[in-house]
Formats: sequence, structure tokens, C-alpha cells
Amino acid sequence: MRNYQLVLVLKTSLTDANRKKLLETVKGFLKSVKFSKEEDLGEKQLAYPIKKEGKGVYFNFLFETDENLKEMEKNLISNEDILRSLLLRV
Repeated sequence: MRNYQLVLVLKTSLTDANRKKLLETVKGFLKSVKFSKEEDLGEKQLAYPIKKEGKGVYFNFLFETDENLKEMEKNLISNEDILRSLLLRV
């Protein structure tokens, strides 16, 4: 199994309920995954505006999987509530 790190930057305009729903949707993209760490890094100022947003809410996930993550990356890019995503193989 391979280890991955996923960092998401979400819009600050999302309510807590919508943010939790969005994170559950992201977890739903990953079917056979073993999460080892999930952390909320909080709201931070962005270095430059992204989609007219000056701040973003950061989330960090560490997980293990063997599945192909190309489809998940496409879904992350197409979601308008996610400002940026970064998927790294650790």
C-alpha cells in the first residue's frame, strides 16, 4: 500500500455543516482507504487571492491506498468550494 498526503484549501464562506458535508464527500471519493490522520489546520491568509478569496480553511489528510487516484483528483478540481488541493505520495 502507498502512503499519500492530501491538503485541501476550502472557501471560508462555507458554514460548518456544509464544510463537514464537503469533507465527507471527499472521503467518499476514496473507497478502499485507511486514514491514518485527519487534521483541521484552521483558517489562514492566502499569499494571493484564489477565486476572489483572500483566506482559506486548510485540511490535511494522511492515508494509505492502492487504488488509482486520478478520478478523485478530477473531482477535487471540479468542485467550486475547494480553492486548491495538493495530493502527494509520501
